Amino acid sequence: MNDETPRDDQPLLLLVDDDPTFTRVMARALARRGLRVTTAGNAEQALELARAERPDYAVLDLKMEGDSGLVLLPRLLELYPDLKVAILTGYSSIATAVEAIKRGACNYLCKPADADDVLTALLSEQADPDSLVPEHPMSVDRLQWEHIQRVLSEHEGNISATARALGMHRRTLQRRLQKRPVRR
Repeated sequence: MNDETPRDDQPLLLLVDDDPTFTRVMARALARRGLRVTTAGNAEQALELARAERPDYAVLDLKMEGDSGLVLLPRLLELYPDLKVAILTGYSSIATAVEAIKRGACNYLCKPADADDVLTALLSEQADPDSLVPEHPMSVDRLQWEHIQRVLSEHEGNISATARALGMHRRTLQRRLQKRPVRR
């Protein structure tokens, strides 16, 4: 038996991300660190896997095809209230970070993150909401991004309702949301 062969006594981590390359690389790195890893490409697959074998930990991508990580999070916690879940995203915002913590995530990570970052996030105590706020003031563009994310969160991801609330055309909002977040 080599070091990467999973054993039943190892903790099980459910990794949910719609990027197959990222998922494969992260799963391999986490397995090298002593976890059994099962992967899913969307929320539906994740729920099936979670029901079949109880995970100890879960790492959920925020934005995926179908239901987002924020929608999947409470469903997993409904099945297993003591499950430790971290949200991982390339589209971070204070609004989604706060929402993830409110919905029960133990932590929130921004991509790029490596396996050590993921383990640290999962093994740390509950995330401190004060640590989610940056020390340096944000640029005007970043503030605009944060505002859009907050309004989007308030409208539960509904693009049309968010566009109406922001007083902008739906297509304009969609284009802005497809871009990476503005740096601080």
